[in-house]
Amino acid sequence: MSPEPAPLLAVDGLVKRFGGFRALDALSFRVGAGEILGLVGPNGSGKTTCINVVSGLYRPDGGTIHFEGRSIGGLASHRLVHMGINRTFQVPRPFLTLTARENVEIAIAYGASRERPGDAQTLLSSLELAAFADQPAGQLNSAHQKMLDLARALATGPRLLLVDELAAGLNPAELERVAIKLKELARSGIALLVVEHLMGFIDQITDRIIVMNAGKEIFEGRLADASRNPQVVEVFLGDENAA
Repeated sequence: MSPEPAPLLAVDGLVKRFGGFRALDALSFRVGAGEILGLVGPNGSGKTTCINVVSGLYRPDGGTIHFEGRSIGGLASHRLVHMGINRTFQVPRPFLTLTARENVEIAIAYGASRERPGDAQTLLSSLELAAFADQPAGQLNSAHQKMLDLARALATGPRLLLVDELAAGLNPAELERVAIKLKELARSGIALLVVEHLMGFIDQITDRIIVMNAGKEIFEGRLADASRNPQVVEVFLGDENAA
């Protein structure tokens, strides 16, 4: 048997503290190229904190993070972007007075990794934003701002994409389009780490999930198997926030 390929992202014993509170408590996982890994769990379980640490927004207080075999824990976000790691946010953060096209062009000009992507118009078209290319980002509705956030992340040519509740607030048709796009990105070789509360969406796109509670992993595997795990059912699937 041939050995399994090395993971693109390896997280081991990750710890993040806020005062005396451990938001991440020795969390470990792997993500391979072309894989979609979901992070799920009740509110406050540490999902977004995990993405914030991996993306360089927060410094870890313990453990290690390796990307393509290189230690990246504590590196600044802009350095990680140039290495091939980018993200979306729960609340999009575009330059509101700039047009959608200008937002993407800035990302291409200043954030591109070694795998430079296509032009802004191609990216906007791929996310059904071409008709809004010349509108200021502040005039876009929330769904279009979310797609613009994704376009800006993709404009830097990431090999690891961190997706934080992109599906929240989207209607069923929009959810279907986003699911198709994310799976298309995975087929191109991009690894995705996805935080989401919509279980139907997570089940549709992920290869496997990690269920978190109080900063720790309590389950890893398929969502269908998680639903039969008593601990997962107790702390998450029965939670009113899981819908």
